[in-house]
Amino acid sequence: MRPQIVLFGDSITEQSFRSGGWGAALADTYSRKADIVLRGYGGYTSRLALFLLQYLFPLGSTKPPVATTVFFGANDAALAGRTSERQHVPVEEYKENLRRIVHHLKECSSTMLVVLVTPPPVDEEGRMQYAKSLYGEKAMELPERTNDMAGVYARQCVELARELGLPSINLWSKMQETEGWQKKFLSDGLHLTAEGNAVVYQEVERVLREAWLPASEMPNDFPHHSLIDWKHPEKTFQQQCI
Repeated sequence: MRPQIVLFGDSITEQSFRSGGWGAALADTYSRKADIVLRGYGGYTSRLALFLLQYLFPLGSTKPPVATTVFFGANDAALAGRTSERQHVPVEEYKENLRRIVHHLKECSSTMLVVLVTPPPVDEEGRMQYAKSLYGEKAMELPERTNDMAGVYARQCVELARELGLPSINLWSKMQETEGWQKKFLSDGLHLTAEGNAVVYQEVERVLREAWLPASEMPNDFPHHSLIDWKHPEKTFQQQCI
């Protein structure tokens, strides 16, 4: 049975299996090596994620995931008093929620590789333009998210990873290293373009590879066709089972 790598997060994770998505790229990289399992929930926050843990990661499972990416914060960082305030989670609670998620995952399997991923940066102008394209004159007058606030949440995510000895991916900082990141990496000021998905894929694949899950060194679940004894194929699969 192939090992499982779970992608757990909000809409940026949910959309990752679309054409050009970072999850789809991981599935291709780990083809025949591991199953990339999508568990992304658009609009969810770290607060809501806590309610899912017992269902997605049941304690006592005989086959827990070997690795899980935890990618929340883009919605948590929505500003109180703005149009998306129902999603707002105070940053102190956000950090504690991530801690509780990690604790549950490690209770499922002490050897599970848990990777914390920060929210990406926010292009405030892009968010405003997107809202106007949907709602016209009724669109919000102020952005419901700001890049500075996303950075506050990103820093808490990275700090928690450091406290717990976990790998983290600071997308908020990484993407802003590229000139013109606002339109290059973000389609609506928040969600990812194909280029933005490529950044996430590269970073997640790097962390998995540098840990103990390099796809190139993992065995195939069944032999390559060139290794099959075509006259007596049963021998090949008997040996594989053994």
